[in-house]
This record gives sequence, C-alpha cells and structure tokens, in this order.
Amino acid sequence: MRTQVPGFWDDQKSAEAQLKKVKSLKKWVEDYNAVKSACEELQLAMDFFKEEAVTEEDVDTAYKHAVELTEALEMRNMLRNDEDKMDAVLKIVAGAGGTEAQDWADMLFRMYQRWCESHGYKTEITNWQDGDEAGIKTVTMQVEGDMAYGYLKSENGVHRLVRVSPFNAQGKRMTSFTSVFVVPLVDDSIEIEINPANLTWDTFRSSGAGGQNVNKVETGVRLHYKFKNELTGQMDEIVIENTESRSQFDNKDNAMRLLRSQLYEIELQKRRAESAKIEAGKKKIEWGSQIRSYVFDDRRVKDHRTDYQTSNVQAVMDGNIDGFIKAYLMEFGGGNE
Repeated sequence: MRTQVPGFWDDQKSAEAQLKKVKSLKKWVEDYNAVKSACEELQLAMDFFKEEAVTEEDVDTAYKHAVELTEALEMRNMLRNDEDKMDAVLKIVAGAGGTEAQDWADMLFRMYQRWCESHGYKTEITNWQDGDEAGIKTVTMQVEGDMAYGYLKSENGVHRLVRVSPFNAQGKRMTSFTSVFVVPLVDDSIEIEINPANLTWDTFRSSGAGGQNVNKVETGVRLHYKFKNELTGQMDEIVIENTESRSQFDNKDNAMRLLRSQLYEIELQKRRAESAKIEAGKKKIEWGSQIRSYVFDDRRVKDHRTDYQTSNVQAVMDGNIDGFIKAYLMEFGGGNE
C-alpha cells in the first residue's frame, strides 16, 4: 500500500489527502458489498418462501432493507462534485417574525443537530446569538463527516413555519421565516487568495449557547472582509463572528477558515457561471422565497423545489429529513439547482 511506503508522512498535506481518498474508496466498497449482500439475502428469502420456510412478512422485510441500501448508494452517487466530499458550515439566521422567528431558528437548529447525531456527524458551534425573549437570532456550526456538504447543500434556503404561536396571546396562526446557509468547509489543501488590506477585526466579550458565560475578556472576534464579488461585479462584504474558543487567537484562526470557505463557495459558483447571490441578506427572508414549508396545524412539511412532502411533522423536527435530501439529490443530481 502507498500509505506504508517509507517517507509517506514527509509531506503531511499530501499524506492526509491520500488517506482521505482511501477512506472514501473504502466507503464505496463497503456500501456496494452491503447492497450485494442484501440482494442475495432477498433472493434467499424468496427461495425459502417458495418452500414455505419463511413468511411473506420476512420477504417484505428483506425487500425493504435491500431497497433502502440500494437507494442510499444511488443517492451517494449523485454527489460527484469535489466539494460534495467536504465538511460543511451551516448557518441559521432568524428572519421576519420577531420572537416567533427566533424560536423557529432554534427549532431548526435542534432538527439539524438531531440529523447530524443520527448520521454520526461531529458538530461544533462556532457562533451563537440568543434571541431577545426566546430562541436564537443566529447560530453557525461546523459539520464534520462523510459527504457532509453534499447532503446538507439541499438545506440551503428559506424555511417557512406556519403554526398557532405560543407567543401570541390571541392564539393566532402565524407565519415566520428562517434562513439556512450551507457552504463547504475548506481545508489547507485548497488555496484561496485573501487580500490582508481588505481585512478588519473587532473583538468582544462572548457568551455560549443558552447564555452560558464563556469568558469575561474579549475573546469573541468579528471579521470584516471587503472584496469585489465577481458574480455580481459589485463590491461586497463578508462578516463572520466566531465565539467558539476561550482563545482570541483560535477564534481568529477559525474565522479565517470560515472566510476561506465562503470565498470558495463563491468561486464554485463562478466556475459554474451561476448568477445566484449567496450572501446573507441578498435574498429577502419573506414570502415567495421559501424552499420548504412546515405547516404544523395541517400536519404537513413540503419542499417547494421537489414537491416531496410528509405528514409526519414531529419526525421531521426530530431530524428525519433524509426524504427531503434524497428527493433533492435525485432531482438535481450532482449539480446545483
């Protein structure tokens, strides 16, 4: 094996890239073998059923298992872009609707956390801002795991909630919006040009999730980067806050990584000649722009891009969003919408 050749670790970046490639190929082989085994078990169940050795229910169970594994492999095959293999940065921003929208942002954050947990993904909160009365104004988290960006890119857009609000004294049905932004998390193997002259920093005291005190000194950092956005031809600004660490140095380091991730996303869009704007605030978080609606009273969650919907609202809010991700990937393939 190439990984066992003397001097393999002399170039650490190259070695890590090679190990990542090996891990990816190993995953493909494992998934293929799992599908092959499930299909063989289904055939065996059919043979036993003909001999009345197993029940029809046993055959149905084997069939369902084989279909699930096959569809999962087929969905993975839709993730062909280089960036699909990367980790992801997921940012949630409460939109129109005040406290109701901030509570909705918190609910979406919980939904994505549950989804990540169920798939064995590691998450790390890099910025958190509490809501005025409840919920959160914004949260940014890094998601690390196999094909994290490839799967989560389907969540990029505005999510609309319709429910009887617990924050409304009259018990009125209310509509609120929260925006989700997903970009690939770049590593050191990707070169992104950043002009230091266009960078400015602010520092501030930070607090953790739920108001937990992180540090009484100014460890939180806010990065401002002004640049010409080649997608729009206009001057633009990226603002990134990082409060993850007790160390201002570490927070600055991670903020720079998040900046490179956003610039990389813009470069990806430029390569594909897309004119869509990806920065927060450039698409109004209001009526007509949502990608998905969650209507609690009618027990319905519907994706407006694929028309995929489910009546099991509670399961969705508990992180079961694989059906939406699958529908998106199967319709739009390895490309972008």
